[in-house]
Amino acid sequence: MTDRNSADGRRNSWELELDKLDNMDRRTRFQVNRVDTTNADEDEMQKLTSNPDQDDQPDAADMSTGYDTKYAKSFRHFTREALPRLDNYRNIMSIQAAYRPTLDELHNATVHGKPAHTQLNMPQNEGEGVIKFGWIQGVLVRCLLNIWGVMLFLRLSWVVGQAGIGEAMLLIMATTLVTTITAISMAAISTNGEIKGGGTYYMISRSLGPEFGGSIGLIFSLANAVACSMYVVGFCESLTDLLRSYDLSIFDGGIQDVRIIGSITIVILTVIVVVGMEWEAKAQNVLLVILLIAMLDFLFGCFYGPLDDEERAKGFVGLSFETLSKNFFSAYREQDGESHSFFSVFSIFFPAATGILAGANISGDLADPQTAIPKGTLIAILITSASYLGFAALAGGSVERDAMGNVTAYEMGVNITDCPETGCEWGLMNNKQVMELVSLFGPLIYAGCFAATLSSALASLVSAPKVFQALCKDNLYPYISGFAKGYGKNNEPVRGYVLTFVIAVVFILIGELNTIAPLISNFFLAAYALINFSTFHASLAKPVGWRPTFRFYNMWLSLIGSVLCVSVMFLISWATALLTLLCVLALYLIVTYRKPDVNWGSTTQAQTYNNALMSVQQLSNVEDHVKNYRPQILVLSGMPSSRPPLVDFAWLISKNLSLMICGHILKGPVPQRARHALGSNAQDWLRKHHIKGFYSMIEDSSFENGAKSLMQASGVGKLKPNILLMGYQTNWLKCTPDELNMYFDTMHKALDMHLAVALLRVQGGLDYSALLSPSEEMRNGKVDKAAQPVPHSNSADSLTRNQSFSQMSQAASTTSDITPPRSPNTSQSRNSNSPVGPSGDVENGTPNAAEEVPEEKGGALTVPQEKTDKEKDSSRVNLYKGADGIELPKEHINNLTQFTRKQKKGTIDVWWLYDDGGLTLLLPYIISTRRNWSACKLRVFALANKKDELDTEQRSMASLLSKFRIDYSDLKIIPNITKKPQESTKKLFDEFIKDFTKDKDGVEDSAPISESELLAMKDKTNRHLRLRELLLENSNEANLVVMTLPMPRKGVVSAPLYMAWLETLTRDMPPFLLVRGNQTSVLTFYS
Repeated sequence: MTDRNSADGRRNSWELELDKLDNMDRRTRFQVNRVDTTNADEDEMQKLTSNPDQDDQPDAADMSTGYDTKYAKSFRHFTREALPRLDNYRNIMSIQAAYRPTLDELHNATVHGKPAHTQLNMPQNEGEGVIKFGWIQGVLVRCLLNIWGVMLFLRLSWVVGQAGIGEAMLLIMATTLVTTITAISMAAISTNGEIKGGGTYYMISRSLGPEFGGSIGLIFSLANAVACSMYVVGFCESLTDLLRSYDLSIFDGGIQDVRIIGSITIVILTVIVVVGMEWEAKAQNVLLVILLIAMLDFLFGCFYGPLDDEERAKGFVGLSFETLSKNFFSAYREQDGESHSFFSVFSIFFPAATGILAGANISGDLADPQTAIPKGTLIAILITSASYLGFAALAGGSVERDAMGNVTAYEMGVNITDCPETGCEWGLMNNKQVMELVSLFGPLIYAGCFAATLSSALASLVSAPKVFQALCKDNLYPYISGFAKGYGKNNEPVRGYVLTFVIAVVFILIGELNTIAPLISNFFLAAYALINFSTFHASLAKPVGWRPTFRFYNMWLSLIGSVLCVSVMFLISWATALLTLLCVLALYLIVTYRKPDVNWGSTTQAQTYNNALMSVQQLSNVEDHVKNYRPQILVLSGMPSSRPPLVDFAWLISKNLSLMICGHILKGPVPQRARHALGSNAQDWLRKHHIKGFYSMIEDSSFENGAKSLMQASGVGKLKPNILLMGYQTNWLKCTPDELNMYFDTMHKALDMHLAVALLRVQGGLDYSALLSPSEEMRNGKVDKAAQPVPHSNSADSLTRNQSFSQMSQAASTTSDITPPRSPNTSQSRNSNSPVGPSGDVENGTPNAAEEVPEEKGGALTVPQEKTDKEKDSSRVNLYKGADGIELPKEHINNLTQFTRKQKKGTIDVWWLYDDGGLTLLLPYIISTRRNWSACKLRVFALANKKDELDTEQRSMASLLSKFRIDYSDLKIIPNITKKPQESTKKLFDEFIKDFTKDKDGVEDSAPISESELLAMKDKTNRHLRLRELLLENSNEANLVVMTLPMPRKGVVSAPLYMAWLETLTRDMPPFLLVRGNQTSVLTFYS
């Protein structure tokens, strides 16, 4: 019973409350019972809400039967386990997420998790009325309409005239190759998990990360918005041409008419899409029918042949092998002042294929995007490619390249291809209306052009807002979050529609779009390139989560597709290609600078892991060499935010050079949730202070054992600490003997493991946790216990679930759900009787405390608000605030930032007393190379071996420093270290040890420092006393003092006597670092 109560006490101390999550919309945290109780009777429901301890116990009345048939409907009553089901794997933000018991609930009999009965804050008919499309209506139709654009009716005949039938088919197949590879890559991505709204942006951002996804999403949205205006202008130009043929116009039959018709058209299209996707889909169906009729009109006209001599005079001679033969080979020529070749014609034709993403862009409106996107896109490419090839062959086989168009000359038997000097106006090369000429009923071709342009405009008008809405939901860029709001049951981006409408109207009024058309094509191609690269990168990184159900892809084929897309960008226009790349780079850098708090499990993260693992493995095969020595530091800091000066000093040495690990030791056991939160808090603090280090925690351990564990287990391979850095134990005179011995034995253990040992002491101490503001205390894991809510015993509501972190991180990947807050921080109370001093004592610059876990009202998990831009840009000084956020006194700010601020001109005094391998000299040299310490010059002090050889020893030391290439300003050899110390110094030392030379409780020879030890260590003690006098004489004004740490001989010197030596050396001195290397060279003068 006692053990159970003890366990309950430990559990209650760590029951965690997500206060800020409780204030969020309950819909985002909804958990459903893992038992389907739809048909459960009242008795069974009562059972579900009863004490979980009784769940596994059948009623006594039914024990004899061996089986309780009353609960046969639900296996749940016989086990605490959850059966595998889909809802268990949904992210926690999903309204369909189910509850899976935590490991603590399954493993610990005293922890109970009651089923959640939170009701949905949504109407029962929430899903009713939502329009979702299948693969035909949602993808196939849209892709067909976008690929069958005006290029089919107005430019395909010109392409055949320039390139010939043979090269035109080759050109079409090359275009098909690029789009097919891209579609295959897109199919692989879209079948590797659930696809939400956002289409191209969603796929790229979740594959390559927010930097690439954000940049492509923004320019892709802009490209669609401008493309919408281009298609509308194309429609207007076709309409004005038709009106002109009947001598009709609104104003001038030119640009003014285009602006008027275009503005009216874009208003009508916008109204259609704002009314709803259902009406837009109906409009697309009507346009598709018109387009197909126009295509059939052309086909019938080809096979029927010319209707009269006028058509023959204009070059339409009907299908014939002779015409096919003449037009099979290329005949590139100069037109409009531009010479053409295969690549120039290819660049003009390729934009016809930029419609393959029309279906993917509305992924949020598809019933099953994983099936619809690959199937619809690939079939659309197959159909359109076949139609383009067929139409190219038919046009080339039935129409001459050049024709006069003179009916009289034709009737007189003149060869219609013999053009006059002024050139011909008809034929494949000269007439854009060849399709109309060949068709049985010409106006249907105009209707086809109208349908093609309007359908493409509709698709772009829908795609741009949809993609932009998904981008805005992820909050990657500033000032655009307002466009994330959706309206209606389909979550329509009405604000995005309005923005797209405004952009389209502006460009329609400009009217001249030919100059920016290549840029729009390049924007689309950049998206294609990144889709291909996403598939290649995922296949290369090979994360375990990369399991696409679409198997017909190849990583190298995707890479080739990406290279081809970039190549086509430069073929279309090298200037616009460079501009596109610059736009992508600029937007990429903006996202990188903002560091959005998202975690989408991108392949970039997977590749980072692969690179790190490979590098560590390669490093393990590299033999150590003194020239490649790096000071890798394990700093016993506790929570990094508790002792900023100690962490800053470690970073001063390891910055951009080596490994730094912050070690944290807790006395009691810590739940997994709290461990995760502590780690998250620590890394967040390091990141906020721009410190590239790691955090490692040891729980349920004393300070000594925890430090030993950290020294033994920290790091991997060659990336392991070789220096143990601790704060100086300033309270050693007052702490218990056990605490003092643990601190002393930690140094012994480090030296036993051949680690270097460094102790840092600063006036004012290292522990500033008591001065931090409440908000900072929250982040550091320390809050006022009285302010915390009291968790309910045995309540699942006060316990956090296994999916809280893994699934909350996944939640950011669903643009249809809200983005969750960052990982919560845990609150933690520090023990005032920690082995290295009270936490609240600011003068106590202790190293890591083996901290007690809270015993009551365990610290609540707090969810920090998202950082503002102002906070991110704040200086080091502004990172520290006092109580209630008030400014700290200047003295404390100076102490907190003493190792990070710019140092005034001064010195770093190096007392290289004994040869420890050179670490005592190397560390201050590294510090002197830092920008903020560059004004401090090194002064080296060394001990003389013989008084009468001072000059020789000084020259020898100077020569050694020169060979080491250590730049110093002064060198001083100390000749009189054995001189008797002054009485005042002796009195100070005697004051330190007086309480340790007394027998305990009257027991003889029980004093911590015995008379025999004092006598044996007399000479060494006198040297340390003399060193203090020399330090006060030479280094009292230094910016930093670095001295060789006296060797703590095992079994020879006691902990109190050793600490008295260190206290004598460092009391009332500037920042003081005591260093003892592992007697292995870290400096060399060999090249």
